[in-house]
Amino acid sequence: MRLLIKASGVPQDRIHYFDLDSRKYRKIKTPDDLEGLLDSIEETGEIQYLFIDEIQNVKDFEEVINAFRVDGHYSIFITGSNSYLLSGELATKLTGRYIEFEMFPLTFDEYLDIKKFYKKEINPNLIIELNNYLLEGGFPKAIQYETLADKRTYVKSVINEIFEKDIRKHNKIGNTKTFFSTLNFIINNFGCTYSIRSLQDALEKSGISIERKTLNRYVDLLVDSKILYRCDRFDMKSKKSISGEKKYYIADTSIYFSTNTDNRINYGPALENTVYLYAKSLDYSVSIGRIGKLECDFILRDNELGYSYVQVAYTINESRQTEDKEYASLEKIKDNYPKYVVTTDYILQKRNGIHHVNIMEFMKEHQKF
Repeated sequence: MRLLIKASGVPQDRIHYFDLDSRKYRKIKTPDDLEGLLDSIEETGEIQYLFIDEIQNVKDFEEVINAFRVDGHYSIFITGSNSYLLSGELATKLTGRYIEFEMFPLTFDEYLDIKKFYKKEINPNLIIELNNYLLEGGFPKAIQYETLADKRTYVKSVINEIFEKDIRKHNKIGNTKTFFSTLNFIINNFGCTYSIRSLQDALEKSGISIERKTLNRYVDLLVDSKILYRCDRFDMKSKKSISGEKKYYIADTSIYFSTNTDNRINYGPALENTVYLYAKSLDYSVSIGRIGKLECDFILRDNELGYSYVQVAYTINESRQTEDKEYASLEKIKDNYPKYVVTTDYILQKRNGIHHVNIMEFMKEHQKF
């Protein structure tokens, strides 16, 4: 929000920033409190820009925001708890009256950009930087810490804060231990396909007993709080979503590495997770395609209803068999939308009109699918 203010070019006397978590404004709790605060802004006849952080601290703030919006002399920006702003309550009370901008952790290209901004050393070997990105993650503040241990401590604190502010504060969690056991299980198996039933079975095999209704609620809370992303599966033959089957990706790969002592990278799910978040940050709708017994890692749809298909692998240059496996599902798709095989390879194949791209160079150059 502060970066947006700094980049806006609007004169400072027309910008008004209120952090409702700060000591100065911590007593602003009711609609009348908020209205009194905003009424203190001097009207000049020009549009005033209101930036209100942690808006969910004010109960029933929507009626006040609506009133100032209708006035016409205000441009209003609000941020707040994921579990509230994304729970559907805001959409109900402000339907058609707001534009939502979803913020993601840094993508690989942004990670390189912010390292450059902070004058951090960037290795010319981009595969090393990709490894660093997967381990350190894309939370901007983490880049300011020097050691991997400090970065991971910071990421753990982010997860704990999300739990306290976005989940437990607004939702009753009966068994915290079971909740975190569920969270850790899904994080440790990110990129896997589950229905709620199969996830319950897998948890029970690992010694975690949980009712299906409770599990479904916990997963919804983790998705609403943006720790997890849920990706639907789509049968390309029947043109229908596959009921129940979904993949779960994590908001940032550092979440996995900060909760595990293992530094070995399982490139399959890690690269899938990276491409998924990169596509989401470009505002693609993302699903997973099934073509008979084969799977297309991602079907992307843009805002103009254009499609593209993406397969992700660490390399296809090890053998012809590996190459054939990654191309097989794309070659079965008979429409003329773009198709991509995304790998870390620098030696690129040309095969049946399918684009083979290097993941680091593709993202570094901010390219779209």
